Amino acid sequence: MTVQDTSTEEFTRQWEQWHAAHERALADPHGFLAVTGLHWLTGEPTRYPDAPGAWSSTEQGIAVHLDEGEELVVDGTAVHGHHLFGVLDERASLYAAVGDGSLVEIAKRGGHDILRPRHPDNELRVRFTHTPAYAPDPRWSLTGRYLPFDAPRATTVGAAVEGLQHVYDAPGEVEFDLDGRTHRLTVFNGSGPGTLQALFTDATSGVTTYAANRALSIPAPDAEGRVLVDFNRATNLPCAYTDLATCPLPPAENRLPIPIEAGEKTPYERTPNR
Repeated sequence: MTVQDTSTEEFTRQWEQWHAAHERALADPHGFLAVTGLHWLTGEPTRYPDAPGAWSSTEQGIAVHLDEGEELVVDGTAVHGHHLFGVLDERASLYAAVGDGSLVEIAKRGGHDILRPRHPDNELRVRFTHTPAYAPDPRWSLTGRYLPFDAPRATTVGAAVEGLQHVYDAPGEVEFDLDGRTHRLTVFNGSGPGTLQALFTDATSGVTTYAANRALSIPAPDAEGRVLVDFNRATNLPCAYTDLATCPLPPAENRLPIPIEAGEKTPYERTPNR
C-alpha cells in the first residue's frame, strides 16, 4: 500500500465520520425532518392542529393563550394561560416542549414571526434513511484565500419561500483555483468563531444536486488568510428535504459555472419515482 493510498483511506474515513454525524443531527427526534408545519403569525390569535394554544404576533412580541388543560414547558418551567415570549431578533429561535414529546419552535424569519411544531413521529423523519452523496475525493479539497471587505456588506438574498428575503452581513469573499480558473464566493459568518459559510449553486444544481442551494462551512482563515475549501463537505439545507423551511438562496455571484461533483446530492425525498 502506498503513502498516497493510506492518505486517501484516512481522508475517506474522516469524511464518513463527519457525514454520519451530520446525518444523525438531521434525523434528530426534534430536528428539521420532524417539522410538521410552517405557520405565519398575525395579530389575530390562531390555533393550529399541531400545537397547543392560540398564537399571535403582537407589538410586545409572540404570544400564546393556553386553554384549561393545555401546557407548555419553557426553559424547564410549566406555563399556563397567557404567555408572552417577547420580541425575537431576526433568525432567533425559542423552543417550548409539549407533553406528547413534541416541541414548538417560535422564531423570526425575514421579519415575520413564525411557528414550527416538531413531532418525532413525523413521517418525513421516520422514513428517512440517508442522503446520497458523491464519493469523497481529495481533488475537491482545495486551499483557498480569504479576502475580507473593508467593512461587512449587507447582502440581501432570496429564500425558499417565495416573497421572503434574508439580509446577512458578508465579511468578505473566498477565492479558490480549480482546473486553471479562479473563482470567488461571497461568504457569511459561520456558526463558530471566525468560521465562514458559503451558499452556492453550480452546474450540477438541478441535475444531481438540489437546484436551489447548497451550503459549505469553511474553517477560520489562518494567519496568512488561507482557508480550506472542501467541497466534499457541501451539504443540503433543510429546504432540500421539506417545503416547511425558509432557507436563504445564494447571492447571485455565487452561481458557479462549473460542476462541483462533490458533497451531498439531491435528497431521495425530492427524487421523483424513487
